[in-house]
Amino acid sequence: MYNTSYRILNNAADAEDIMQDSFMDAFRKIGDYSGEGSFAGWLRRIVVNNSIDALKKKKELVPLEEKDLGIEPDELTKMNERENTAEYRVDEIKKAISKLPDDARVIISLYLLEGYDHEESSQILDISYNAARTRYSRAKNKLINMLNEQRKMKMFNPN
Repeated sequence: MYNTSYRILNNAADAEDIMQDSFMDAFRKIGDYSGEGSFAGWLRRIVVNNSIDALKKKKELVPLEEKDLGIEPDELTKMNERENTAEYRVDEIKKAISKLPDDARVIISLYLLEGYDHEESSQILDISYNAARTRYSRAKNKLINMLNEQRKMKMFNPN
């Protein structure tokens, strides 16, 4: 749960505070747990929601709606179909994710690391489904570009 919060907030002290708050929230709301799904999944959702709320308080996320982006649905599909097959070590990817801007880091963390689909991510972030897909696609492209730049730098400076 700490890692979940840390990946969203990118700050150890804030993640620790959110963990404490989340466990207190879970304790207070234990009667709301229906037994459907795992307890860990229910608790993780509390941690994710509290982390995103803290991030919003810290820095307001700018909602990107598909109509504001000027991107047609067909273009979204094409963007999602493009995949980069380069392989990177896990630690390189985690370091690169931590360097992404907040909104990109959050959507990547929710989708890739926490396993939420685009629909769930859109509900958590209170944005449309297409906006969640677009944010993810843009964040993924930023991450890929960042990793490619790192790889180029290593080729020219192997130390």
